[in-house]
Amino acid sequence: MNAFAILWMVPLFPLLAAGVSALLPRKARKPAAGLAIGAMACSLTLSLMALANALNQAQSSPGTVQTWNFPWFQIGETWVRLGWLLDPLTALMLVMVCFVGLLIFIYSVGYMAHDSNFTRFFCFLSLFAAAMLGLLISNSLLLLFICWELVGLTSYLLIGFWFHKPSAAAAAKKAFITTRIGDMAFLLGIVWLYSATGTLLFYDHGAGCLEAGAIGELLRTVTHPGMTAATAISLLIFLGAVGKSGQFPLHTWLPDAMEGPTPVSALIHAATMVAAGVFLVARVYPLMAAVPDSQAVPVQEVMHASATAPAGEAAHAPSHHAAANAPVVSTALKVVTWTGILTAIMAAGIAIAQNDIKRILAYSTVSQLGFMMMGIGTGGVAVGMFHLITHAFFKALLFMGAGSVIHGCHEEQDIRLMGGLRKFMPVTFLTYAIGMMALSGVPLFFSGFWSKDAILHAAHGWAPSTAPFYLGLLGALLTAFYMTRQVCLVFFGAPRLGTGAQHGHTPEPPHESPAVMVVPLMLLAACALLLGFLGTPAWPWFQGFINGSGSHLDMGELWAAENLRMMGLSALVVLLGVTLGWWYYGRTSPVVGEPDPLLRISPDIYSLLENKGYLDQVYEATVVRGHAAWAAGCAWADIWLWGSLVDATRYATLGLSWCNRLIDEFLVNGLFDRFSEGLRICGGTTSRWQNGRIQFYLRFIGAGFVLLTLVLIWRSRE
Repeated sequence: MNAFAILWMVPLFPLLAAGVSALLPRKARKPAAGLAIGAMACSLTLSLMALANALNQAQSSPGTVQTWNFPWFQIGETWVRLGWLLDPLTALMLVMVCFVGLLIFIYSVGYMAHDSNFTRFFCFLSLFAAAMLGLLISNSLLLLFICWELVGLTSYLLIGFWFHKPSAAAAAKKAFITTRIGDMAFLLGIVWLYSATGTLLFYDHGAGCLEAGAIGELLRTVTHPGMTAATAISLLIFLGAVGKSGQFPLHTWLPDAMEGPTPVSALIHAATMVAAGVFLVARVYPLMAAVPDSQAVPVQEVMHASATAPAGEAAHAPSHHAAANAPVVSTALKVVTWTGILTAIMAAGIAIAQNDIKRILAYSTVSQLGFMMMGIGTGGVAVGMFHLITHAFFKALLFMGAGSVIHGCHEEQDIRLMGGLRKFMPVTFLTYAIGMMALSGVPLFFSGFWSKDAILHAAHGWAPSTAPFYLGLLGALLTAFYMTRQVCLVFFGAPRLGTGAQHGHTPEPPHESPAVMVVPLMLLAACALLLGFLGTPAWPWFQGFINGSGSHLDMGELWAAENLRMMGLSALVVLLGVTLGWWYYGRTSPVVGEPDPLLRISPDIYSLLENKGYLDQVYEATVVRGHAAWAAGCAWADIWLWGSLVDATRYATLGLSWCNRLIDEFLVNGLFDRFSEGLRICGGTTSRWQNGRIQFYLRFIGAGFVLLTLVLIWRSRE
């Protein structure tokens, strides 16, 4: 069976599961879960077949992309066409989403076991999975946008799943509205791209919008500010990615989205939906990397790559080239890089001062998404996507581990009220520790080390500036620090659960989660350990597969001086972060009610970070109040200005209608009625002469004859 020919069935299975689940009664819990898990298992099977197909294609014809385009509907003489594609980027993302999604679905059976809306939850999960998988296989920016919006809709439904909680309902609305801001810019970019190229198909035998002809035309078109159309469209599309992937300044929705069930956080806000923005940037990379100087190396490579491989990685010259051969970096990639690293630093700093176990991971996700953006901007698609894949596994592990902790601690989420859980929840502790070390980048056996190190290596040789590299080191330090802080407060020290009785916490001891929850944790932990070895300097299989350049095992690369320096520096930074975290939070067991050690060191900075940089307050004081004032002004204008005009028009119309009625009834109708009455009387009188009786007519004839005779007699006498 040709896996590419049935690629459309990958999103079809979850879609059918969602449709059937929507028709099931509320009590049909097992059928709903069985349908969802079975559909994801079928999609995973097809995804593995697609990956095998892509591997064979990469060996036989490196750098090519398989596409299937078809007409959807016709407008005049123009056909709107959609399609799907299979390339290394799509194949790897499909396997990741299906595998992680399947584990989260299984985990949800245990986590949501006592929820009264169990069936509806799995219906929403399946619909989300279908939309996300459809987004990944799209060969049309229009189809991608349709699935993009469906992902946004289902995230709204899942974040606000516990709609009886005001905080969950507010978080769902905040996520939906905030991401719509970026989506509006994304839509404008789509319209502009279609207007400029006449197509939204990525690859269409040389006529696609990411292929050489279209990109060349966009580079030749200069907008009013002096920016090429390629750059302007790229920035508009990137704004869509900023909203979906929680980048500054549209990141504020993502931490609040933790109000949804923990499986939602693991699926949507760790592994899949938030990664859609990074995937979008990777998909349109040939457009974003294009620069107008035709003599620049990147332009030539981008044009070649856009005609062959959607990954576009070949379009990015190695970032460690000498200054004399430094590649020209496009404006769009500079924006992507700086947005990513600033987001990474900001979110990592905020995570230090948070106390909700899920909110810490949420800001960590924002930070790591920033690293992915920086990786794509400085090193190309393979660098950013390698961190996306590894992050999906260990961050899903961490979120699901946090859910296990919350489940075992009777819904407690404040890490200050936990402690000592490693004795009560050994499996959760072990798997969570693996996820923590992978996220922190502990060498050498954790995947996060290799993917983060690849980003730092690319940033170190980035031609425009080395500042992202040093900021990246700071971000790695902060990541190791706040994750060590979290693990120390949750799993080490004396147990504190139940000590905050004034907050209504239960005194019951913690307990390990059931097997249906911990087995997925163990599988994800294994992936967090093993996946990194697919992209080491000794065997860069992942990079070679994405680039279409192939790879081979070379242990000498691991001991190259530059790689050793980078790995040593990265390890030193992580060690420093872990040491500082242990120094402040691991040496002694904190007491409930005591201020945080960082608060004692610098109250002002800690307060700034604890309040998320007061950015929500700034938005509340500016954007929200501005819109509220504008809405109040519009309401006033509607009531008093436009309403008054409408009322005046209404009264004027009524007055005119009364005048018209008077004229019609008393003038027009009066005269006409009198004239008509006269005519009626005359007609009635005249009609009496025409009654149809012969006798009556004969009388008149006789009278006329007599009268005529008398007249003639009178005339004859004269």
